[in-house]
Amino acid sequence: MAVGILRKNGLVLACQRKKTALYPLQWEFPGGKIETGETPTDALIRELHEELGIFAIHGEELHRQEWSYGDASYRVYYYSVQAFRGELTNQAFETIRWVTPEELRNMDILEGNREVVERLSGKDEIATPEEGSQ
Repeated sequence: MAVGILRKNGLVLACQRKKTALYPLQWEFPGGKIETGETPTDALIRELHEELGIFAIHGEELHRQEWSYGDASYRVYYYSVQAFRGELTNQAFETIRWVTPEELRNMDILEGNREVVERLSGKDEIATPEEGSQ
């Protein structure tokens, strides 16, 4: 899976899963499965376009981990999103919201994202280039 960390003015974009999804109404970062023949960065760019309607410019890989999601195990690549073109629109979630890392830490976040959330809100904060621009 490829996941994007979008940041703007000290805030992080959080996405709430739909009521009908596995792990309904839990919060996560945008992104999804890597399809056959895709690199993780190709998948990230495609997923962000499908889910948020944007054309993203990914940054560095921030974190990588293995975790189970449903009945399968996945390797998850987390990338900073340096900038994007287009209007950010919710095309795949119950809701999307810009939140502080501390607010995100106190939300019902999907289990597989907790380690990254802790890093975003703690002393081991993930460094990113300039805040995400639009």
